[in-house]
Amino acid sequence: MSANVLAIDQGTTSSRAIVFDGDYRNIAVAQEEFAQHFPASGWVEHEPEDIWDTTLRTAKAVVAEVGGPGAIAALGITNQRETTVIWDRRTGKAIHRAIVWQDRRTADRCARLKADGLEPTVAARTGLLLDPYFSGTKIGWILDHVDGARAAAEAGHLAFGTIDSFLLWRLTGGTVHATDATNASRTLLFDIHKGDWDDELLAALDVPRVLLPEVRDSSADFGETVPNLFGGAIAIRGIAGDQQAATVGQACFTPGMVKSTYGTGCFAVLNTGPEAVASQNRLLTTIAYRLDGRTTYALEGSIFIAGAAVQWLRDGLGVIAHADQSGEFAAEADPSHDVVLVPAFTGLGAPHWDADARGALYGITRATGPRELAHAALESVCFQTLDLIEAMHRDLPGHDADTVLRVDGGMVASDWTMQRLADILDAPVDRPVVLETTALGAAWLAGRGAGVWPDMEGFSASWRRDRRFEPAMDPDVRAARIARWNDAVRRTLSR
Repeated sequence: MSANVLAIDQGTTSSRAIVFDGDYRNIAVAQEEFAQHFPASGWVEHEPEDIWDTTLRTAKAVVAEVGGPGAIAALGITNQRETTVIWDRRTGKAIHRAIVWQDRRTADRCARLKADGLEPTVAARTGLLLDPYFSGTKIGWILDHVDGARAAAEAGHLAFGTIDSFLLWRLTGGTVHATDATNASRTLLFDIHKGDWDDELLAALDVPRVLLPEVRDSSADFGETVPNLFGGAIAIRGIAGDQQAATVGQACFTPGMVKSTYGTGCFAVLNTGPEAVASQNRLLTTIAYRLDGRTTYALEGSIFIAGAAVQWLRDGLGVIAHADQSGEFAAEADPSHDVVLVPAFTGLGAPHWDADARGALYGITRATGPRELAHAALESVCFQTLDLIEAMHRDLPGHDADTVLRVDGGMVASDWTMQRLADILDAPVDRPVVLETTALGAAWLAGRGAGVWPDMEGFSASWRRDRRFEPAMDPDVRAARIARWNDAVRRTLSR
């Protein structure tokens, strides 16, 4: 039997399909970007058909490249989390554009729920905070703003899903409406301790239970693709949200291990094992993965803007021609400038959780140019990571003694950024040989589910480091830069 596994990696700005062989080598890849829609300030939407079309085209391309569906043992899905789709079960068509995880339109709704005293219950049961980032209030918004949607939902005609569920529905021809525990844990509706949807939270957020998918393990039987998509059926055996998939792909299976992924946003995840640690520092308690019915938990810090700041330099300001240029420019910036960017373009995530904050630049002068802006944008990602890691250390005292950060995502290809990250953290940063760790994590879950890839121990032994970045910044310089960052954040917060 083939050991090749197809991973669908459906992200915020593009869809990718990668085939990995039994030695975890990337043997075929295809990627397509799709449009972003910003219909109002703080609103972010995607066309579900764009997501489906780009996913299907890229998957077809790599399946054909490796010789057809017979060369694929299993398929795994990883996805942008929290992004919300509601579709009609009778037609498979979405009733509204997907509301993206970055979207802030339900901030007022979250504020009202907080004022009503719901947040302690939400935190205790879901590990989350009441923030428009998560899916629950997005569901309510669609039901309340699409004519007839609420009645259709209550009649059982509609289905909700994060992107994994929507793709699974389409891939299986509408026969499977399911998700995995990691994606369910990001909805505000799932009790991560009981492992089930919570009826009290469903009532509080006015979400009919009939909308919701079945929740399965991250490595499980999710059905198979309809034969006409790829010329033959492919078993679907793994699903995980992108940050949890990256945690798996980085082989962070031991409590205390931490990874950080740098894509559109930045997400640091610390494995806490079978214990769900309640954060005292406004981090999220979440599910890292669920295998064989056993849940492994994590602390997570979420940063909304990381690579998106580089996209802003390129597409919004036009000061760089391509994303790779940002590291080159940052290295050439005038070191005497103290420009600080707080990239709160869609609010600030952990540990601040300020939905009303907006981006700000401090310290600009007439001499500030593209290089200083690039420097500030990349350094802002490092400072935000420091905020997360320090919060984790406060929640788990003693963990800071041996912190080594495993990194992945598009931004980690920049040596300058990774060295500055190590300098700001004052801790080693490990970049792996395989950078597509999110897709690799989805592939491992599927390969494990199909019985063609090894267990945790065998997979962990295969992890290889490309380079370790050691801190080298003068302590006084580091302290001064961090102080400027903290001052800039204080000035930017809306309250």
